[in-house]
Amino acid sequence: MTPAAGAVPLLEARGLHAWYGASHVLHGVDIGIARGQTVGLLGRNGMGKSTLIRTLLGHVTEREGRIVIDGHDMSRARPHEVARRGVAYVPEGRGIFPNLTVRENLVMAARPGSGSRADWTLERVLRTFPRLAERLQHLGAELSGGEQQMLSIGRALMTQPSLIILDEATEGLAPQIVAEIWRVVAAIRGDGIATLIVDRDYRKVAAQAERLVVLQKGEVVLAGPAAELRESAALAGFLGL
Repeated sequence: MTPAAGAVPLLEARGLHAWYGASHVLHGVDIGIARGQTVGLLGRNGMGKSTLIRTLLGHVTEREGRIVIDGHDMSRARPHEVARRGVAYVPEGRGIFPNLTVRENLVMAARPGSGSRADWTLERVLRTFPRLAERLQHLGAELSGGEQQMLSIGRALMTQPSLIILDEATEGLAPQIVAEIWRVVAAIRGDGIATLIVDRDYRKVAAQAERLVVLQKGEVVLAGPAAELRESAALAGFLGL
């Protein structure tokens, strides 16, 4: 899959293979994300979605293929090098620092913006997530699961990313918090930040995304505009619906 015709790729990966030891997980995956574009990554459990994300981020070291981010070859880059190219990651499980306060979790990730759009400052994150403003001096370990997820997203935004990757951002959260997370995802999209979303609620993903990519057994089996695929029988078949 590549970005839409005429779009400038922010991230483009070609022929990605990845292994965990002897287990060959990704088999020649192609994926592209244009600047400001939202892409939904779908597939049943165990089909390679998280491995693809971890490969793009440099966490999977046993990999082959070409990864280009913002015009730079990042095929063998390490995670901190990918982050410096403007890629932020909200991992499944949140990954906050439990022994730091909300404020400390946020400001430790802060980076200056480029000036091309409004910066995600501490004040802006707290306006976006009023719950965090109320809990600013609480330790990460004292937050609810939903508050921890808000903190994880807010911390990612304070790196001023060009691309944010959301891996199961609504998993295990109460419906009210889930609605809040999707509201923020829409705001991120409106801010011009490219987004790669993995989530079990494929309808919500399809409503937010411009393009969908479906993995099955580590291969791309379906890709195209979300508006065309969201109600297709092919998509339902690959997701086991």
